[in-house]
Amino acid sequence: MRARPTTTARILHLMREEMAATILLSNLSEHNLAEYSDTLILAAQTALSNQPAVAVELSVTFVSDEAIAELNTRYLGRSGPTDVLAFCLGDDPLIGDIYISVETARRNAVEFDVALVEELLRLVVHGTLHVMGHDHPEDDARDQSAMFKLQESLVDRLLSDLHER
Repeated sequence: MRARPTTTARILHLMREEMAATILLSNLSEHNLAEYSDTLILAAQTALSNQPAVAVELSVTFVSDEAIAELNTRYLGRSGPTDVLAFCLGDDPLIGDIYISVETARRNAVEFDVALVEELLRLVVHGTLHVMGHDHPEDDARDQSAMFKLQESLVDRLLSDLHER
């Protein structure tokens, strides 16, 4: 018998002089990600650090391949699972929903020989950048795009900060 996915949520209300942000993490996958929650919220915060908006509401939901494939078909007309989907729902305040397939993230981590937490950080940053309006080409030029370079710079900074702790 398959285990039922559980919903766990972690909400962070971040108030800075220039920005108020609410970040909601939800895990609807069958994978226990509780040990990563602080790190994943930090990833979203880091990506938002250059955001000019004064108010941000961001949800990050971890799902199964089956769930993300359904979203991918319904909203983008693409078949099959993907690693991350991001939707900007408003600009003032900035509102966005990010969906990440934990199963695809695990496969990516193996393929790229990185820890699962690093791949999840990368996908949270990637999705957050999309919500903020960044985009990249879908072809081989993707890795040379400004968005990809910014994403990797932010991930490198996060990993450096984590290793210093």
